[in-house]
Amino acid sequence: MTLWRNRRLILATARREVLERYRGSTLGLLWSFFNPLFMLAVYTFVFSAVFNARWSTGGEAKTEFALVLFAGLIVFNLFSECINRAPSLILAHPNYVKKVVFPLEILPFVSLLSALYHALISLVIWLTAYTALFGLPHATILLLPLLILPFGLFILGLGWTLSSLGVFLRDVSQLIGIITTALMFLSPIFYPATALPESYRPILYLNPLTPMIEMARDVLYWGKVPDFEMLAIYWLASGLIAWLGFAWFQKSRKGFADVL
Repeated sequence: MTLWRNRRLILATARREVLERYRGSTLGLLWSFFNPLFMLAVYTFVFSAVFNARWSTGGEAKTEFALVLFAGLIVFNLFSECINRAPSLILAHPNYVKKVVFPLEILPFVSLLSALYHALISLVIWLTAYTALFGLPHATILLLPLLILPFGLFILGLGWTLSSLGVFLRDVSQLIGIITTALMFLSPIFYPATALPESYRPILYLNPLTPMIEMARDVLYWGKVPDFEMLAIYWLASGLIAWLGFAWFQKSRKGFADVL
């Protein structure tokens, strides 16, 4: 498989990408800790203090709201970081297309690894806060990789598709920015799915982020095992999306040089 054959190149490129993001800054990689902490503080204040949002568990503490909110944000930020960058992945590396024999198909995977690094930092912050406030996390957290793997496949499939489309349709990046912003508020990140009237909940579950956010919260905060039937469907759908996205990328890459 292409990704396995180029695993060393992928890891080296992902490492360089993470380091270059913070190169030249005084705090360097520490910004990967401060950024999620700052955004968590802002979202928690706005939604729990200003809008008085609460989760339907009887808990009124802002610490509970912050941890439940942050669990959803980890999932969403992993998705949005990759998807927002996807349309410009090939455009940002024209030399890889024209002058260098480079496996272009690894670029979405490199982007995913970079986003996973930031997600891991956020998860460490979440676990530290949970342990300090409530004690040891639930054992169900060990099931988290079963959620991340299909989610990564889903992101890869979209990444291959969007990075290819971005070469031919430059408006894709603008459209994706709008869609990801809308998805942030149309996903149960700042509110539980039960807050919506029952007649609207099926619409919420058409959003592919909804089941992943809820299952991640189950294993992280609530200590529940995920819905394995839903998870099996997610695995199958994600595998299909990844396969179709890769096939489309490989078919369309022949025209990249003509456009660039």
